[in-house]
Amino acid sequence: MGHDDGQASGHLFHAGPQRPDATVRLYLFPHAGGSAASYARWASLLPHDVEVRTTQLPGRQERRSETAFTRLDPLIEALYDEVEDDWDGRPFAFFGHSMGALLSYRLTLAMEAEGGPSPALLAVSGWAGVAHHSSDVPIADMSDEEFIAKVEQFGGLPPEVLDNPEMRALVLPALRADFQVLNDYRHDAAPVRCPLVAYCGLSDPALAGDAMATWSSLSPAFLGLTRFPGSHFYIYQHASAIAADLGRHLRASAAKS
Repeated sequence: MGHDDGQASGHLFHAGPQRPDATVRLYLFPHAGGSAASYARWASLLPHDVEVRTTQLPGRQERRSETAFTRLDPLIEALYDEVEDDWDGRPFAFFGHSMGALLSYRLTLAMEAEGGPSPALLAVSGWAGVAHHSSDVPIADMSDEEFIAKVEQFGGLPPEVLDNPEMRALVLPALRADFQVLNDYRHDAAPVRCPLVAYCGLSDPALAGDAMATWSSLSPAFLGLTRFPGSHFYIYQHASAIAADLGRHLRASAAKS
């Protein structure tokens, strides 16, 4: 799936510890404004037969000088190309939290549609299409105050960022670009063909009612929904438990591939 969209080029994934004997490779996709550092602990938390790739999009950390993606389709195409180039014949899987769940879901659909290599497992966290609401006001047109108010709907920014103008100047551009990507999505409830497992926080303000449970209708092999205490960013408190459960599903899915 080649593309030429004028967006930043370069490696979109950081490689974790090399594990040549690993039976499966796991790609981790972070929340809006997040980076590869969001999953810094995960390689050590997952079983040693899982090799990790963490997503590092343009516009943040060492890629801050690069143009961030602001549209969904070009980003999915770029991710597709890199996963395809990275494939070494072993089974692979996707895990995404919040915006990362959207990216991993749409990337799975794109890869399955092409008929080539596709994930053995899709794991989603903290995002559901039925709860996705695009903004009527373009994200790019919002003032910083209006944009921060919107971000508050998803758990907000840490006080050390909100109260520090220099930190805000570093964080907001990438976060705003990611929200433009989110705002570009319209939910079509397209089902994936691979097994799917879901996770969320019990008090996530972005997921009213049983929104996460609706993932059960989007896969012929739904492996369940696990809810943890906490809000939208519950994954930082419960990374060990999520990784343990995910590792179990990864081993089972890899064995069937």
